[in-house]
Amino acid sequence: MLNKYAMAAIAMFGFLNVTAQSNKTIVINPDKIIAQVNPAMWGVFFEDINMGADGGIYAELIKNRSFEFYKPLMGWTKKGTKLKEGDLLILNRQEKDSNNPRFLRVSSRGSSKVDLCITNEGFRGIGIKKGLSYDFSVFYRQSSSGVKLHAELTDSTGKVVGSTVLVPDKADGNWSRQSVTFIANETIEKGRFNLWFEGTGQIDLDIISLFPGDTWKKRKGGLRGDMVQLLADMKPGFIRFPGGCIVEGHELSTRYQWKKTVGPVENRKLIVNRWNTEFAHRAAPDYYQTFGLGFYEYFQLSEDIGAEPLPILNCGMACQFNTAELVPLDELEPYIQDALDLVEFANGDVTSRWGKVRAEMGHPAPFNLKMMGIGNENWGPQYLERLALFTKAMKERYPQIKLINSSGTDPVGERFDLLNTSLRKMKADVIDEHYYRAPEWFLSNAARYDSYDRTGSKVFAGEYAAHSAGVAVVTNKNNWRSAIAEAAFMTGLERNAAVVQMASYAPLFANVDAWQWAPDMIWVDNLKIYGTPNYYVQKLYSLNKGTDVVDIHEDNKVIAGKDSIYASAVTDKTTNELIIKVVNASSSAQVRDISLAGSKKMAAKGKLVQMQNSDLEAANSFDNAIKLSPKEQVLKIKNNRISMDMQPYSFNVIRVPLK
Repeated sequence: MLNKYAMAAIAMFGFLNVTAQSNKTIVINPDKIIAQVNPAMWGVFFEDINMGADGGIYAELIKNRSFEFYKPLMGWTKKGTKLKEGDLLILNRQEKDSNNPRFLRVSSRGSSKVDLCITNEGFRGIGIKKGLSYDFSVFYRQSSSGVKLHAELTDSTGKVVGSTVLVPDKADGNWSRQSVTFIANETIEKGRFNLWFEGTGQIDLDIISLFPGDTWKKRKGGLRGDMVQLLADMKPGFIRFPGGCIVEGHELSTRYQWKKTVGPVENRKLIVNRWNTEFAHRAAPDYYQTFGLGFYEYFQLSEDIGAEPLPILNCGMACQFNTAELVPLDELEPYIQDALDLVEFANGDVTSRWGKVRAEMGHPAPFNLKMMGIGNENWGPQYLERLALFTKAMKERYPQIKLINSSGTDPVGERFDLLNTSLRKMKADVIDEHYYRAPEWFLSNAARYDSYDRTGSKVFAGEYAAHSAGVAVVTNKNNWRSAIAEAAFMTGLERNAAVVQMASYAPLFANVDAWQWAPDMIWVDNLKIYGTPNYYVQKLYSLNKGTDVVDIHEDNKVIAGKDSIYASAVTDKTTNELIIKVVNASSSAQVRDISLAGSKKMAAKGKLVQMQNSDLEAANSFDNAIKLSPKEQVLKIKNNRISMDMQPYSFNVIRVPLK
């Protein structure tokens, strides 16, 4: 007769055995291909918001370098014991140079820094790195020699941590550019730049510039290397640029005009950034667009990191939240011509007008532009009227270019319904849907595209982000709650790759000292950078996109929220692997068996990459940049079956060789 302990042990064994046998099963059939994955499926969206360009990825360290801000000396201070009225003057040559009319005229009688000096504060300070070279350059004009320029980097106390002297070598009364390089000997997060004058004489100065030596690919006057590297690490399929609402402008006079952003940098006309005063709680009166990062640089960046360029152009409409200013239909031709000319700039032969401009900038080969967006978040019948004219002209001239069309600002409502219905009747190539919503919306909409027409217009999820506290409020955080909700939603995008051709999180960058909108995917200060949990979710999808969506189900149903589980699966023809993405959005661990149907078998070992945290408020920071980031481990597979123990609040990516 068994004692009570033996009986208990048998009972427990029976419980474990039943539990093991009753695990729910996820079934995947790699033979059953549902759709092909667009090679450009997962990309990035860049807009010059949050000081993403000037003060961000465009590595220029001098703010208001050409004195073209509304206040010509904004960002600059002047001082000196010998400074007299008229020694520092802002002059305007409007008739001779309408793009860059202002310059500084200096009358010097100095022999040291205390005599006459101007100081630039940079973009919320200047990041200085010990041992790094800095390229100082300036446009100048003088009729006779006599003034030397002393350039210095200092800390907040005025201590010099790097300096050089530039002796102008021309005195012919014409504008010349000269540069010199020096090394910094300390690391300072918020430094300053001094320019002081030695000697007696008069000299005119313009485009006073300072770039770090560690720009992307070491290009002079280029992009901030660490910011580009985080993008390159994602291997994005496309870059959508330059926005975003700056495409529209507050009014049409401040819209983005691509032709004014190409050619020599000194000839590009600065304009105010439309986010300058958009939010009273985050006003940035010193936020302008110099266009040192212009359309040529956007195309070049896309090429550098292997991404398709996706430019967005103004359609004759200013921001409808601001002025809603419109170009009359009979005056729309110049806007349409801009779109046609952009294709020529990107793809045209070097003998064409705009192809020649591209070649003269250093890129004779075409950029191979394949798609273009017409308008950004525009809506209403007025948008449809203008879009029809753009579409007709583009398809007649360049039928191979796919056009991205706006579905407005929201994924539901009268605006969306009008545009979605009308665009599908027009047989639009791609419809751009945007959604800034609570994390719960993303969880509940993972099946949004399951019922969409597979044969009609395709979808571009052009801007999305889970907002933890409310749409466009300052308390939004890039926490795990938002990131895991996006990961779950993206299983639905992947599962419906027959409908959804591309997707990108928004916005991309934010300067921690100068942001207007939160959340954002990547945060920077003057020296450091970190990717948010949202960044790592996007990166995992991009690095594991595969080539073909395959059938995955549980109880013969798609896995889109039952028991808070979300899943999708793809195969990669190039590596002969199965890639499974599974999200457990619940607070409890869950077990699933994963088995294969069809002819293929799994190898004995695979790889599990996991992001997990039991605290939904957890977030990354400059001090702990990888607190929430992927962790990789070997996955053992027995009898062509995976027993998956999913931790609470986890995003799991499984890669398994097939045989």
